[in-house]
Amino acid sequence: MRILLTNDDGIYAPGLLSLYNAFCQSHDTSVVAPEGEQSAVGHAISISSPLRVKEVYRNGKFYGHAVSGTPADAVKIAIHEILKEPPDIVISGINLGPNVGINLLYSGTVSAATESAILGLPAIAVSLNTYKEPDFSHAARFIKIFIEKVKLPKGICLNINIPALPASKIKGIAFTRQATAPLKERFEKRIDPHNRIYYWQIGNGFLSDVGKDTDVYALSQGMISITPIHYDLTHYPTLEGLLKTTRFKDHPL
Repeated sequence: MRILLTNDDGIYAPGLLSLYNAFCQSHDTSVVAPEGEQSAVGHAISISSPLRVKEVYRNGKFYGHAVSGTPADAVKIAIHEILKEPPDIVISGINLGPNVGINLLYSGTVSAATESAILGLPAIAVSLNTYKEPDFSHAARFIKIFIEKVKLPKGICLNINIPALPASKIKGIAFTRQATAPLKERFEKRIDPHNRIYYWQIGNGFLSDVGKDTDVYALSQGMISITPIHYDLTHYPTLEGLLKTTRFKDHPL
């Protein structure tokens, strides 16, 4: 199987290396990732600046390509320019910290996988539910087992969030929907050494309870959450209502 690995934490991130170590011995594995951290850049792409690509080596051996752009840029240039053949699957991660609920819209990890889906490829975004120095190895093993056993659909991204628990304490797998509850957000006002005001954005959970069928809830219960997501943002019930209206069937001007 030809596998493309990418992320938003940068090509030197330990989560990406864990995936590479899990797959490189048994699969044709390529790494194309941003050269530095690109967390929370969403689905941004570079159109006003050139993309520069350089080879990266680890322990004297070729590891992959670093791209001076966003996660979506990395996927685009990998598939269109760097790889000789398109991959069978794209895996983005392993992200440091969860990507659940509304955070999916901001996540570079998820956007890299979504870009892959737009290009017609099966894709996975995978995140580990911790910001502390984690052991990514059990999450990488799970992803390897998962893709070798499950036939993934083209054009769909599976967003997978894994509890930062020993494998023996994970309570199971839940197939979930994305939580849509708004986030609790505030800005902390601070003053720098030059007496200038600046603000630091702070988020802390959700404004309302989330449903028990959501990614947020499953992860909070110590379960692996798997959510199929798609790039079509159309709200079809509203579209149907607009099409039925008679007021603007003709040009209103």
